[in-house]
Amino acid sequence: MLRERLRAFIQSPSGTLEAPVSSRLSEPNGEERAPTPSEFAPRNSNGLDQFFSYIKGVSGLSILDLAGVNQANVSFITNLGHKIYSEDFLRSVRLSANGDPHPRPEAFFKHNLNHPDDTFDGALVWDVLEYLNAPMLTATVDRLSRIVKPGSYVFAVFQAQEKVDSVPQYTFRIKDSKTLMVAERGRRKPEQVFNNRSLEKLFHDFESLKFFLARDKLREVIVRR
Repeated sequence: MLRERLRAFIQSPSGTLEAPVSSRLSEPNGEERAPTPSEFAPRNSNGLDQFFSYIKGVSGLSILDLAGVNQANVSFITNLGHKIYSEDFLRSVRLSANGDPHPRPEAFFKHNLNHPDDTFDGALVWDVLEYLNAPMLTATVDRLSRIVKPGSYVFAVFQAQEKVDSVPQYTFRIKDSKTLMVAERGRRKPEQVFNNRSLEKLFHDFESLKFFLARDKLREVIVRR
């Protein structure tokens, strides 16, 4: 099952994505949609800039991307001389246990993110954590803390809005080290809303945590393992 979802791309910057896959999510009416190219808009990302500054001048690293396979992210990271391992994590959660939206973590992680300790040199988590219930959230962060090497960095995005019934869920595409192309692909009710204190508690096993709050109410987080 893992091999069907997880793909390792190239060991040289010339590799290309063999079968582009559009990330999808359920809208409030239950239908799925994928953003069209015209829906993407550029967004400056201080967190992404910080993430890539940590690995600047290094090659041959292994980067985990939990947003699913997309050509933009694959091309950018492989052109830097790194490997990218892509998994559509939220889709895996929805499809696990016959569609149970709240799968048991112990069963789920037998087939997802099932990597040896200290496998990755960094992880792009995007906004997937805020849509997990408490047991899955804790288990996912714990799994990340084990499969990411000590001293490596994790990049994540959280909504900064509080007391809202639903928030946008986005598709993220890397344009360059400082710029994301972002499109809304539906709305969901987050399992919980995070503030700085709750994020510090969530990542308490990590060495350090840094926040970047933008005008669009997205809180970017860089966590050092």
